[in-house]
Amino acid sequence: MNLNPDALVLRRLGIDTYQELVAYLRSDSPICRSEGFEAQSRIQVCCGSRHIIATLNVVHESLIGRHQLGLSEAAWHALGGEDGVPVKVKHAPPLQSFSAVRGKIYGRPFTSDAVEAIVHDIAGGHYSDIEMAALITACSGNRMDVAETIALTRSMVGVGQRLYWERDIVVDKHCVGGLPGNRTTLIVVPIVAACGLTIPKTSSRAITSPAGSADTMETLAPVGLDLPAMRRVVDQEGGCIVWGGAVSLSPADDMLIRVERPLGLDSDGLLVASVLSKKIAAGSTHVVIDIPVGRTAKVRSPAAAAALAGRLIEVGTALGLAIDVVQSDGSQPVGRGIGPALEAWDVLAVLRNEAGAPDDLRQRAVTLAGRLLELGGKALPGQGVALAMEVLASGAAWHKMQALCAAQGGMREPGRAAHTHVITAQHAGKVVAVDNRRLARLAKLAGAPKASAAGLLLHVALGTTVEVGQPLYTLHAESPGELAYALSYAHAQEDLYTIEEHP
Repeated sequence: MNLNPDALVLRRLGIDTYQELVAYLRSDSPICRSEGFEAQSRIQVCCGSRHIIATLNVVHESLIGRHQLGLSEAAWHALGGEDGVPVKVKHAPPLQSFSAVRGKIYGRPFTSDAVEAIVHDIAGGHYSDIEMAALITACSGNRMDVAETIALTRSMVGVGQRLYWERDIVVDKHCVGGLPGNRTTLIVVPIVAACGLTIPKTSSRAITSPAGSADTMETLAPVGLDLPAMRRVVDQEGGCIVWGGAVSLSPADDMLIRVERPLGLDSDGLLVASVLSKKIAAGSTHVVIDIPVGRTAKVRSPAAAAALAGRLIEVGTALGLAIDVVQSDGSQPVGRGIGPALEAWDVLAVLRNEAGAPDDLRQRAVTLAGRLLELGGKALPGQGVALAMEVLASGAAWHKMQALCAAQGGMREPGRAAHTHVITAQHAGKVVAVDNRRLARLAKLAGAPKASAAGLLLHVALGTTVEVGQPLYTLHAESPGELAYALSYAHAQEDLYTIEEHP
């Protein structure tokens, strides 16, 4: 192949930048000098009829050749290139929609057209992480009104796939998060599906938590189903529990979440648009939303929960969704396990009606399932919980879960960690507080969710009176190094459990 001396060819570098599209050029590359490219420049990469917008990183060593353009994994898959094929690069075109973001920073409300343009550009990969961070900051706090939230939700739905199920009622549930072990989805779905309602549940993987519902379900059955496979499972069993990333229901939201989580900024508007856009895109008509409230949960006060609930209901109603919101106790983790496999064992214990199954997980699940059964017309008002408990106690929910797993590719048992260590109470007293966030961090340090059997097994709950040397929790890890790493953090923490000593 005869190439222009200044021509570039593609090279796959195998660098994981998560969803960020990143390109790499040598600092002494002729094209880098002639075009005036600098680190963090936004460039357009063209390969035949395909193109992407990427953030440029400049390489000063011999990672790539002078006439090569390296791509991160995300950029490689987005472009669909091949090693050695010629590409052209140029400065990315001006991002016109960002002028509305600047206006928002200075207090000017978004118009519906501006929101649509912003979301379209985000989904198209035209926004850099810095520009998305500016958007998120501009929308944080109480800076988005209901009209803006409705426009954002509608636009997010418009740029992704949307599922239609040819049923009048399609139900779903969601938890806003912040509570380790709260894996009610894996119990609610089989209960509700066993009662004849349709519940195509798309769940997320963990980003900053030790387990997402998809991670936990994956210890029991495959979750990476494409759309035809998902439809087959739902048509056969009335429901599913699959990873939402495989069906691209709200791609703009996925990109915003990637930047939003590390910033740690709270925005009811962004949260509502995130949750409801995916429910609408999944074809849902009736949704129950769980808002755990607690000192170390995501939502920390009843007043904040009430404001969020009001926004969810108002926006959902405007977009044709029936929304029921449940405020729940977020003062401590749910169940005994934190981490994919440990949470799955809790779920199995509840579904199998085992003696000693975590009652708090059971009660939360039947409460949410009961509200869905009432919302979906399968139970009269006030009678949903009783029906959900009956379906669980009879074994019908366990039978349905086995059928769901089989339809998704086959059921398996969760793994067990090879290395454990028990952490005990250093003094006697009553457990008066539990730090959800630090316990979640400890489970992650032990290897969760990537190491599916890693995490924590909790032995005491709020209100428990403990003696010196009594086990508080057991660390689980898949390697000695990860166990030691988690232990170093655990020993440095004094308030994972706050124990009020006896007078």
